[in-house]
Amino acid sequence: MKSYSKFLLLLLLIGVNVSVRADEGMWLLQIMQEQHSIDMMKKAGLRLEASDIYNPNGISLKDAVGIFGEGCTGEIISGEGLILTNHHCGYESIQALSSVDHDYLTNGFWSKNRKEELPVSGLQFRFVDKIVDVTDRVNADVRAKKVSESESISGSYCEELATEYKNKSEYKDKKYIEAEVLPFYAGNSFYLIYYKVYRDVRMVAAPPSAIGKFGGETDNWMWPRHTGDFSMFRIYADKKGEPTEYNEKNIPLQTKKHLAISLKGVNEGDYTMIMGFPGSTSRYLTAAEVKDCMETDNVPRIKVRDVVLRELKKAMSTNDTIRIQYADIFASSSNYWKNSIGMNKAIIDNHVIETKRQEEKVFKDFAKDKPEYQGVIEGIDKAIEESKSFRFASNTFFEVYRGCQFNKITTSLHDLVELRKDIAEKDIKALKKHIIDFARDYDYIHNKDYDDRVERKIMRATLPLYAQMVPTDQRPYYFKIIESKYHNDFDKYVDDLFDSSILANRKAFEAFAKNPTVETLDNDLGLQYAASILLFSSDFLNNEVNNKYTSVLDSLHKKYIRGLCEIKLPSPSYPDANFTIRLTYGNVKSYNPKDGVMCRYYTTTDGILEKENPKDPEFVVPAKLKELIQKKDFGSYTMPNGEMPVAFLTTNDITGGNSGSPVLNSKGQLIGAAFDGNWESLSGDINFDNKLQRCICVDIRYILFVLDKLGGCNNLIKEMTIE
Repeated sequence: MKSYSKFLLLLLLIGVNVSVRADEGMWLLQIMQEQHSIDMMKKAGLRLEASDIYNPNGISLKDAVGIFGEGCTGEIISGEGLILTNHHCGYESIQALSSVDHDYLTNGFWSKNRKEELPVSGLQFRFVDKIVDVTDRVNADVRAKKVSESESISGSYCEELATEYKNKSEYKDKKYIEAEVLPFYAGNSFYLIYYKVYRDVRMVAAPPSAIGKFGGETDNWMWPRHTGDFSMFRIYADKKGEPTEYNEKNIPLQTKKHLAISLKGVNEGDYTMIMGFPGSTSRYLTAAEVKDCMETDNVPRIKVRDVVLRELKKAMSTNDTIRIQYADIFASSSNYWKNSIGMNKAIIDNHVIETKRQEEKVFKDFAKDKPEYQGVIEGIDKAIEESKSFRFASNTFFEVYRGCQFNKITTSLHDLVELRKDIAEKDIKALKKHIIDFARDYDYIHNKDYDDRVERKIMRATLPLYAQMVPTDQRPYYFKIIESKYHNDFDKYVDDLFDSSILANRKAFEAFAKNPTVETLDNDLGLQYAASILLFSSDFLNNEVNNKYTSVLDSLHKKYIRGLCEIKLPSPSYPDANFTIRLTYGNVKSYNPKDGVMCRYYTTTDGILEKENPKDPEFVVPAKLKELIQKKDFGSYTMPNGEMPVAFLTTNDITGGNSGSPVLNSKGQLIGAAFDGNWESLSGDINFDNKLQRCICVDIRYILFVLDKLGGCNNLIKEMTIE
């Protein structure tokens, strides 16, 4: 097989005189100079050098940005490890630390000194330590037939390669360094990324949800926006500044780089750039794949989550305990439920499929004299058509599975299999051990954020929907039990399961622990349910026939994207987002989403009072905030005209994972935090729309105003560098 890595890099090197659409692109830091994306940024207004942004041999802006938790971006805003991210990024931690007695979701949390900062179990912050191009090595393995093209982009191969590299590197014995190999440009390039992982991260400040989530689901993905979507945490380390587990003796990390803050604000047309970790985009799809995304990805998500969210909303309105328990689950589920609705609408409204067809025509014309590219689109479309039924069924399964916390019972199967073996063989010693293991599993499922009544209602609502959406031969076999034994009475099946199963009912679990028998295990509905899920995953979801299309599509996409990059020359191309560090540039800009409608590029606190509705929990304004706004007690954080800014719009190219990313001006100073996109451009993950695409950012001046005037955290203001 030909090695296209150097060929692709050559394509990127050619792009000296560039003329791409203004702000599209999630650019790789490590090849900014070779790709000349840094030149585009300078032409747009950047006043920094490439080495100021990314310097593999020194300190740069990259060293002040990292991965917050598992799916967001955070930035360092003081020399003592202070992290700024979104409220919705910190929401899981805020919820985990909340209780009815300490309801930080409702009341907020403000630490006035280091002793008040709260450790968050399991929360991590990752810095990019080093990036290495390993494309030649992967291509060599493919040529030597050690791995196929499709296998080369698989998680298993990339994990093995990352482990191999780490074990041969200076990081070998450093347990807080993690290595990851990822494909870029659908496998035309590969990079090895080393992360330094800090595991003692503590909550420092969070506004009440009435500020951090103001507007709730109604305003989500919408403009104008008045949400103070921010929270703050701090990294702690050992005395040498190295990562370590939580310890009271740990000290705030003395960071080598932090972002300076500008209070000068923004004006229409100002240069902006965002550094962060965009999660996933699919900008190189065919028209058939876009249509398939609407029908097999988004439709199952919309239908199933619509039911789950309805049940959660009803349950959460009954009491504060359930509200706190399910707050994060509801928020994360509803976010992409609404996103999927908006994406399907935007694909139609913005004529994305028609655009993709035009792109295909250009590709086919380009491929006429290039045999390696002929038949690529036809091959992709054929694979999509033949596999769509399977993918609809599998996506529906995963949505139903994820919608109910009770489904974590599948993690108990190994211990239960061992238990059954112990009972049959009368191995008392092993039996006692596995009973303890099973008790641990039970507590993992039935944790502090689990409510039996809620899970029961969700399952009663989702199982009949699942049966309506997917044919019999594409469902787990527990549906056959429901049909034959329960005559399709889903409510009766679910009630019996929750009332009798040792996996669902504590009394049944305790009775079994005292007198474990093979008969109890063999007749347990919950065990049968869990086993059928795993069997379905093995026999249907991982079936060789069903998954044969994956390798076909992987190979075809690699060619398709390589061809599209060639077509764009001399303009450089960027790879799809894959939750690696990227830089996007743009400018502050208003937009007109509809005929006769013009949206200003910023909002102020006046809009908070205009939206206020004490009867609607999404639009309640905290009394203290209302008083500050009415008195115009804004301190030094106002605009020149005396107004207090809340949010602003830019044309930066972002997606999920960019939440919490720093919004920087031309000097690299912090002016805000990215937190959302606009409704009209929710097809942007598939096709960037230069006219409609907007990034919604919370203004740093509003963040500091809330932190100072409402939270009283002058201690935090003092440790920041404010210019």
